[in-house]
Amino acid sequence: MAGNIMAIVTTKKEQVAGGAPIFAVEDKEKMQQTAFTLEKILNAMVHELNEDTLIIVSHK
Repeated sequence: MAGNIMAIVTTKKEQVAGGAPIFAVEDKEKMQQTAFTLEKILNAMVHELNEDTLIIVSHK
């Protein structure tokens, strides 16, 4: 079963695009904090796309 991308959190906004909300942050620590907060709010899971980008995915 495929999931839906709920949000993207990145330190390199110029490298991402799409229909999901994009949260651009200044460093990797803030990226982790933001992603895990969104994970709880959205009742979803965080997945690392690469070292600069995390995606929050709903698997429901």
